[in-house]
Amino acid sequence: MPFRTSRRVEFCDTDMAGIVHFSNFFRYMEFAEQAFLRSMGLSVAWTEGTVRFGFPRVAASCDFTKPVRFEDMLDIAVTVAQIGTKSVTYQFDFACRGESVARGQVSTVCCKKGLDGSLESIEIPSAVRAKLETATEVRS
Repeated sequence: MPFRTSRRVEFCDTDMAGIVHFSNFFRYMEFAEQAFLRSMGLSVAWTEGTVRFGFPRVAASCDFTKPVRFEDMLDIAVTVAQIGTKSVTYQFDFACRGESVARGQVSTVCCKKGLDGSLESIEIPSAVRAKLETATEVRS
């Protein structure tokens, strides 16, 4: 089973036609990713000592099949599609009233923030990888 969460469409999420503006699906994916990671005691950004770590996005896409409107409740299923040495790709399946309305994907890379503010890609820490792999096995 994938991880599931839901989110109600707010008026500010819609365009002049009363339909969710496409850009908001990217915010919904980030919302669902964070809820998924929190459910495992993880985060998209954390600090260990004085070192800051995180998973910045390197790719995102979303295909839309049906319109969604103000006050609709979106059901969002999150699946770990792929875990690389340094990267994680998530798949997001959106449904409204039991019907598929969109499908998205986000790829992230594990990074360490340098003292000068630069980002350096690193291998996913073993404790983080273990939780993501467990979620992949359970949800596959």
